[in-house]
Amino acid sequence: MEGAIQRHWEYMCNHNKDKTKILGDQNVDPTCEDSDNKFDFSVMSYNILSQDLLEDNSHLYRHCRRPVLHWSFRFPNILKEIKHFDADVLCLQEVQEDHYGAEIRPSLESLGYHCEYKMRTGRKPDGCAICFKHSKFALLSVNPVEFYRRDVPLLDRDNVGLVLLLQPKIPSAASPVICVANTHLLYNPRRGDIKLTQLAMLLAEISSVAHQKDGSFCPIVMCGDFNSVPGSPLYSFIKEGKLNYEGLAIGKVSGQEQSSRGQRILSIPIWPPNLGISQNCVYEVQQLPKVEKTDSDLTQTELDKTEVLVTTEKLSSNLQHHFSLSSVYSHYFPDTGIPEVTTCHSRSAITVDYIFYSAEKEDVAEQPGSEVALVGGLKLLARLSLLTEQDLWTVNGLPNENNSSDHLPLLAKFRLEL
Repeated sequence: MEGAIQRHWEYMCNHNKDKTKILGDQNVDPTCEDSDNKFDFSVMSYNILSQDLLEDNSHLYRHCRRPVLHWSFRFPNILKEIKHFDADVLCLQEVQEDHYGAEIRPSLESLGYHCEYKMRTGRKPDGCAICFKHSKFALLSVNPVEFYRRDVPLLDRDNVGLVLLLQPKIPSAASPVICVANTHLLYNPRRGDIKLTQLAMLLAEISSVAHQKDGSFCPIVMCGDFNSVPGSPLYSFIKEGKLNYEGLAIGKVSGQEQSSRGQRILSIPIWPPNLGISQNCVYEVQQLPKVEKTDSDLTQTELDKTEVLVTTEKLSSNLQHHFSLSSVYSHYFPDTGIPEVTTCHSRSAITVDYIFYSAEKEDVAEQPGSEVALVGGLKLLARLSLLTEQDLWTVNGLPNENNSSDHLPLLAKFRLEL
């Protein structure tokens, strides 16, 4: 292919550090075979660029030759990529509903995938899909998340998420489960308050789906277009499990734009109590009033105590979550320090797409919350290399003749030790 960009597999296991292969080399890395005590699987996260959004934002694609922007040209290319990489799980964003029904879902089903889809609310034409191979997983539950809430004025945007609980199909007696989440957070760089609240809603859903009987969480893979850059407060919150947002400007949350002129500061708390999600990003159990004691039976000191408790809880500017999440990518090239990019069009070339995963204990420097989480984490075996902005402009940016979205697909291979 003339002018195609080269991406290769980077193997993470120590004994394979030196092995990098150009794509299309079908030899499987020897560490990636299933056996009785391990389950290997691959995940692709890909914002495929909805055709309606492309046409509504045509100013972003002035650098492109017209023919490469037609859906009739783009879809076969996207399908070819999906076939080529052959991932066990696909997390797709910007999946346009009419295309999903007519072409995307039937094509993927013919490749052996089971597909679940959540359309954005309101009049938005696209949504998120999670597709997985029948041969590798059984579906235990489907949990769509709508970030629009009529009763919460802050949450007036139509973004969504989707959380699946999957069971690996393995002959062993132990039957582990894996939680896979996919989302596309709000783009608006100036509305970090909405982005953080949407993220908290997704984390609360993951928490309830991934929670196991013994109090631990099953391994989690969280993919998507988070519309936030590496090192931003939102990104750091995902990775570190905590964020003190006191005094943080609302437009600084996602790090997409540098200027914070005239921006208001995040309010404490960011979202109102009636959202039903705590500052630890879990669903709050509505406490039923205790019948034994009426207020009139309480002494004044007891009343004062309960008051104090309520206000300190309400006014905390600390967000937390209980997962120990690592990013598949490191976001900078180790030799040069040049940033990797996941999206590139006329206006910008940055990283906004991620695959986060529950890292195995040894993959993680002790992180807050990790003591709660892990029985069996995931081991990252390999990832498909990303590119620099300069690499992408050598093929005229994105989309182009060979790459039919303005985002690159992210790919990772994981191992679950049984």
